Amino acid sequence: MARRALTPSQLSLVQATRPWLTELDGPLVVGVSGGADSMALAAALAHLAPERTTAVVVDHGLQPASAQVAQSVRESVAGLGLACRVEKVQVQPRGEGLEAAAREARLAALAADGHPVLLAHTLDDQAESVLLGLARGSGAASLQGMAARRGPFVRPLLGLRRATTRQACRDWGITVWDDPMNDDPSYLRVRVRKDLLPLLDDVLGPGVHAALARTAGLLQRDQELLGQLTEQALARVQRDEGLDVAGLAALHPALQGRVVHHWLAQRVPSPEHGHVRSVLGLVEHWRGQSGVSLPGGHRARRVDGLLVVDDGSAG
Repeated sequence: MARRALTPSQLSLVQATRPWLTELDGPLVVGVSGGADSMALAAALAHLAPERTTAVVVDHGLQPASAQVAQSVRESVAGLGLACRVEKVQVQPRGEGLEAAAREARLAALAADGHPVLLAHTLDDQAESVLLGLARGSGAASLQGMAARRGPFVRPLLGLRRATTRQACRDWGITVWDDPMNDDPSYLRVRVRKDLLPLLDDVLGPGVHAALARTAGLLQRDQELLGQLTEQALARVQRDEGLDVAGLAALHPALQGRVVHHWLAQRVPSPEHGHVRSVLGLVEHWRGQSGVSLPGGHRARRVDGLLVVDDGSAG
């Protein structure tokens, strides 16, 4: 890529990405779909560290001609000066639905090399995530949105608007591919993006996206502290594989649910808010009941002052 003065949008991309290059060691992977966000991030990495960066295009095989689209995106990324390869994955929806299954398969493919993976989520994506979390009604954990860094995944662009990445692509002369799934109203995220957020902007005024993203950042810090307190509380009330009922009842209500959820998550698949509340009922409203049903055919019971989880065979 020829070096010349950067436009304001290009400079924003480069400035958002540069700090991560000193924090991350060794080779980098950038996930590229062909959309404006990921192509702009790829271009910024091509400007900053082409020798360290490999772009990966994941072909989910969910649309006609997906293989041709993936190869076209690979060629566009190679034209930026980055090594690029296509990874084809099999998407197997289970209870979480097609969109979640595709995301899981994509992230697994991107992280397969064991290198840090840069993803191109923007402030707009963060705002959408917070609203979706609010709709789920599962507390602060679902409102904290996406972390700038979690495990191998890094999101340098969470402070930038989607309009900036599109302008940067125009400035770099990059042709982008817009995934038709991003305009399909059968997906809740698309309706939030196309209908709900514009309505909030209209009713509440500009700045809604930034306010939602700021809320996510504040809650991430709160959740970090609560996570530490939860681990400490769990260590105090756990007795072998069970939880001490008296110790659990003595905890602050803000910690009780978190402790039970953490404990259940180690024993049953995907416990939800309703399961946590049902288990807490064995503490708060104990009347000698036989127990409560949990995912995977498991059952939580109260036995000799302990909460325990078994395979349900005990009735």
